[in-house]
Amino acid sequence: MQYGLLVMGAPYSSPAPHSALRFAHAVLARGHQLAGVFFYHDGVHNASSLMAPPQDELNMHDAWAELHQQHAVPLDVCIAAALRRGLMNESEAQRHGKQAFNLSPPFELTGLGQLLELQQRADRLITFA
Repeated sequence: MQYGLLVMGAPYSSPAPHSALRFAHAVLARGHQLAGVFFYHDGVHNASSLMAPPQDELNMHDAWAELHQQHAVPLDVCIAAALRRGLMNESEAQRHGKQAFNLSPPFELTGLGQLLELQQRADRLITFA
């Protein structure tokens, strides 16, 4: 079975990202496929490369990146929600005249059309909010 995940909660202020990550690992461990993860609303903060939690806490950015590296799971970030919350990749930072960026691969800025495609590809789209 193909699953898609929609993550709408921010790391460290919502249990949603942790639950989504645990669900992703459980799905893959049972032999299912993960068609992709879409970060929306405050969930876009999971893609920030600038988060620096204490060493005894899970770094959510790194944990999602590791999921991508191990299983080639696409990590899509809603561009409108990200820009509104100050997350941008290098090209968006240049386009908006900003001095820095905090979003880089394997996270990709995409539109809501990508969420619709994920919903169509997946047998089940699970929301974590």
